[in-house]
Amino acid sequence: MNEDGGEKTHEATPRRLEDARREGQVPRSQDLPAALVLLAAVILLMRLGPWVVDIFADFANYSLREPFLLIVENTENGGLFNSMIGHLYGMTLRFLGPMTIFFGVLLLVAIGANIGQVGFLWLPQKLAINPSHLSPIKGFGRIFSMQSVMRLVMGIVKIIICAAVAYYAIRNEITTILNLTGDEETQIAAYLVYILLQVALKVAIALVILAILDYMYQRWKSSQDLRMTTEELKREMKEMVGDPQIVMKRRQIQRELAQGQRSAQGASDATVVVTNPTHLAIAIKYDWDRKDIPPIVVAKGAEYWCQEIRRIALKHGIPIVENKPLARSLFKTVGVGQSIPQEHWKAVAKILAYVSELKGHKEPAA
Repeated sequence: MNEDGGEKTHEATPRRLEDARREGQVPRSQDLPAALVLLAAVILLMRLGPWVVDIFADFANYSLREPFLLIVENTENGGLFNSMIGHLYGMTLRFLGPMTIFFGVLLLVAIGANIGQVGFLWLPQKLAINPSHLSPIKGFGRIFSMQSVMRLVMGIVKIIICAAVAYYAIRNEITTILNLTGDEETQIAAYLVYILLQVALKVAIALVILAILDYMYQRWKSSQDLRMTTEELKREMKEMVGDPQIVMKRRQIQRELAQGQRSAQGASDATVVVTNPTHLAIAIKYDWDRKDIPPIVVAKGAEYWCQEIRRIALKHGIPIVENKPLARSLFKTVGVGQSIPQEHWKAVAKILAYVSELKGHKEPAA
């Protein structure tokens, strides 16, 4: 139930999804980028381990062999400060320079993990200071909310799962580790690093699986939160396309216009137009050579379309005859394309006789 007093039984519309996205309400797992970065770091260390060790060794050698604090000249006239700055600069180049590739790959993985979840999303309004976030009462409410409790529980579950994975990963190696006391230090260090990376890899994979499950849950939860009640759906449709009654009226007018246009199209083929005189117009066609075929209505219209039929008749030189009773009766009882009923033959015959005199045709039989 919600504030509209109805159940959320409808899926979110594209507009609601877009509004939620603009507000930053998108399904996202905060653990997925961190888990993928950890996994990528472990894989890189396993692949580039010797290279990384060489970098650290070079860095340590350079840091320890420069006796800039013991040089007398460095303690006079500010030389110590300049020497320290140069030393730190050299250390930075020796360490961060080669490690740029390593950290760059991790940065790309972190960016890709976030974009992969929500796409490119720029929300500058989130950078603005929100006074409500500075409220201690609301802050305590967020800390001790049910959502915070659930995050704490999930964190404990993740720790237990990672501990179990680490235990099963190292369980079979405990005897080997205890028997390393007689080996060389380098052999012990290399083996321990190998075991550490293997455990880290399995823990990282477990964290990635948990993060993917969390992302799927966040998508489901976001979908449920954005579902709409019937009232919300009606309100949104009303905002998008307008009041349903106005829409129905508009469609009715469009249908009438289309119907009137179709009704007026055949006026150019008419033999005579019977009018009301200004409110109704009925265009009648009669084949002077086919006496056995009764006249038919080829177009009819009221108000605007009446004037349109009159305009077409004047344009094509079609006679216009005023006969109010006949025009009303034909407009109500005869559709476009239908023949004139027998009860109107006499009245129509008189009009056609008048047209015959104008155009030199023989008078039709009544």
